[in-house]
Amino acid sequence: MRTRTVLITTAMALVAVLGTAGCAEAAPTSAAASYRNLPTSGRPDYQLGGSYTPPSGVTIVERDSTAKPAKGTYDICYVNGFQTQPESARTWTKSYPSAILRDRAGKPVSDPGWPDEMLLDTRTAAKRALITKVIAKTVARCGARGFDAVEFDNLDSWTRSGKRLTRAGNLALAKSLVAAGHRHGLAVGQKNTPQLGASGRKQTGFDFVVAEECVQYRECAAYTKVYGGRVIDVEYSDTLERSWGSVCKLKSRPAMTILRDRDLVTPKDDAYVYERC
Repeated sequence: MRTRTVLITTAMALVAVLGTAGCAEAAPTSAAASYRNLPTSGRPDYQLGGSYTPPSGVTIVERDSTAKPAKGTYDICYVNGFQTQPESARTWTKSYPSAILRDRAGKPVSDPGWPDEMLLDTRTAAKRALITKVIAKTVARCGARGFDAVEFDNLDSWTRSGKRLTRAGNLALAKSLVAAGHRHGLAVGQKNTPQLGASGRKQTGFDFVVAEECVQYRECAAYTKVYGGRVIDVEYSDTLERSWGSVCKLKSRPAMTILRDRDLVTPKDDAYVYERC
């Protein structure tokens, strides 16, 4: 999670969900519904900071799980799958305390960069099953609202856990979440985590990638070698170290690369940035 986009609506909806938790492609298991994978070409927009009419020519839109999908585009639903949103922390702690990763003193472990987000505990099958049960409610809502796909943020939380979590545990949860997405007729995207290489797809069944700043960090090949053209890359205007024109000329960048402002604000805000190659 390289960008800090606090989705208030996501958190509020997740609180409600937590309170109640107790041409198409064939999905990989018979229990799954059919789903349509991310196209290998198109013009994406990344609207996590607020929904708005997509710019002319946009064919793929990602929005928060509480938003409605855009009309006439391929729509991706954002869900925080491996950490808690600040506004839902109390519900997780009160109703599902065993799902929260804790230190030896029993205190919740937070993301060092964003201390108001607690890490979910992916270490055991029982904990992963509980997390999946809770998050699957949000996934079901994404499908019911008409989204085509879902992506789960913070897959790489094990790298910020002080060695408490493992890559294997996170991939096991990811596999469970991918299955939930497929059951509801949604393609499922890997978020960042280039260090997975091909294992992210082989072990979990991810269908595509939403990457942040793969040009900036020279990571794009780690995604395109595995997923081919099914890669969306979002660069951010505050950290990009080269001109946008030079980015678009790079042969190594994903075909679907866009530039956005860090806070992903709407066009009504003076800080709004949107460029595409």
